[in-house]
Amino acid sequence: MLSKVLNDQQLVHAYLQGNEKAFELLLGRHKRKVWSHIYLLVRERELTEDLFQETFIKVVHTLKSGKYNEEGKFLPWVMRIAHNLVIDHFRRMKKMPLVRSNDDHDVFATIAQPVKNVEQRLVNMQIDADVRKLIDNLPDEQREVVLMRTYLGMSFKEIA
Repeated sequence: MLSKVLNDQQLVHAYLQGNEKAFELLLGRHKRKVWSHIYLLVRERELTEDLFQETFIKVVHTLKSGKYNEEGKFLPWVMRIAHNLVIDHFRRMKKMPLVRSNDDHDVFATIAQPVKNVEQRLVNMQIDADVRKLIDNLPDEQREVVLMRTYLGMSFKEIA
């Protein structure tokens, strides 16, 4: 009930005042988006878990050290931390992430599509394949923006 009443900024303030439950509420409110964002970039469950944990360790450390700028929005700030940690990981690994569908994960399967018949299903599969090819041809940054906007539901302001 408390989480629906208080916005992120109020929960951050409560956490800074010593209310550990406030951080639990923040984490619960945003963990799905942050985890999904990381997973879309790294495509490995264990690595996603590690980077997710690293993200929130850094969030807690920054909050407790008093370096958090309250003028910004909490979720975009956390997403930027997660994104930077992913970039750091790939720099260490000397490769950049590619967001592509494979047998284990199809980014297009995340959108529910009402299917009326077999013909419509085949048409939808062809459309998905065509869109996938177009997205794969985008530069990495543009592809990432499309995926964050379309599949994570982030606003352009949050993406920026």
